[in-house]
Amino acid sequence: MTTEVHAPNDALRAVRIGLRMSQDDLAKALRRAGVGSGEPNEASKRLVQRWESGISRSPRPVYIRALERVTGVPIESLGFAPQVPMARVHGDGAGGHDMTPSAEGVAPASADTRAGRQTAADNYSGVWLSRYEYYSSGREDVFEGRHYVVLVQHGNRLTGRSLNGASLNPDSPLSLDFTVDRSVVTGTWTEQTATGGYYQGACYHGAIQLLVEPTSRRMAGKWVGFGKDFDVNTGPWELRLMDTSVSKATLERYSVPPE
Repeated sequence: MTTEVHAPNDALRAVRIGLRMSQDDLAKALRRAGVGSGEPNEASKRLVQRWESGISRSPRPVYIRALERVTGVPIESLGFAPQVPMARVHGDGAGGHDMTPSAEGVAPASADTRAGRQTAADNYSGVWLSRYEYYSSGREDVFEGRHYVVLVQHGNRLTGRSLNGASLNPDSPLSLDFTVDRSVVTGTWTEQTATGGYYQGACYHGAIQLLVEPTSRRMAGKWVGFGKDFDVNTGPWELRLMDTSVSKATLERYSVPPE
């Protein structure tokens, strides 16, 4: 007899921690949001635990709407299973590629992949200062983006979300999703720019690869992503460890714009 192993939902946990909520706090907030929107729900601490442990991967629509309302994050970024079929890219036989829907979606990683190569000492959970540089063609100058982010690690998976109010440009939340292979961190980034800022609420995303220094207190590397003219850009990116704690007091201390 085998026991099914569920992959924890670190994205949801990271968002909850970033909001400085306990599991019970989140459940209460979901119930209040349901009442406020005319869609009462029965969210409980146990339900939040099932989501975060990965036992429940597809919330009912009433919970999806409440989750988005409470967290301010789209359901696709909260670590749940896709609500619609995924797309797959395949060769078209003429040198190009086509994208078609697939009912199967993306196959889960194998147990070996999920286990990764991390040792117990290599845990990067905590509060980090994220800094990256980018060139603005419209302003013909180089600018810097800075956020305090909370990273949560499980095995070789590392999930990061910026803390509320903790970005150089207000209302520009940042999401990071990584895979860790010893001293190499590889993954994706997404930033929703401020609606009142220069980029008027545009959402940008791309890839990132970082090398971890021997002290495990700094990661540095490069990002790649598209610009507003849909050209592909790149630039430096680094993360510096500020605190290994993710307590409410620590997160409160870093819920301010970085200097």
